[in-house]
Amino acid sequence: MSAHGYDEGHTVAGWSGTAVAAAGAGVIGLGVCGWTPGIWIGAAVMAAAAVLTWVLHLAGWGKGPGPRPRAHWPMGVRDHTAREGHAECLGCRMAGRRPAPAVAAVRSR
Repeated sequence: MSAHGYDEGHTVAGWSGTAVAAAGAGVIGLGVCGWTPGIWIGAAVMAAAAVLTWVLHLAGWGKGPGPRPRAHWPMGVRDHTAREGHAECLGCRMAGRRPAPAVAAVRSR
């Protein structure tokens, strides 16, 4: 556990997507330096990084928007609520996952 009092959002989905995107950027760099197929291959790898991150997020290895409970801060903790979808999460909405709206408490008189 870290010494600071906030969650930096480090997740398996985030780190995996970043690593694949960095590799794709390197391949694009090779394409700019003269290896022409590198531009297209690198662009495909960058698209694969976005898909990988999204799939891992939906599998529970990412995080939804907003703060997480302190117990979920370590990187290897899986989010078991991802199946229902995260509130205000574009990735969950794109997958058709919308959490059930909160039911307002009705007061009886």
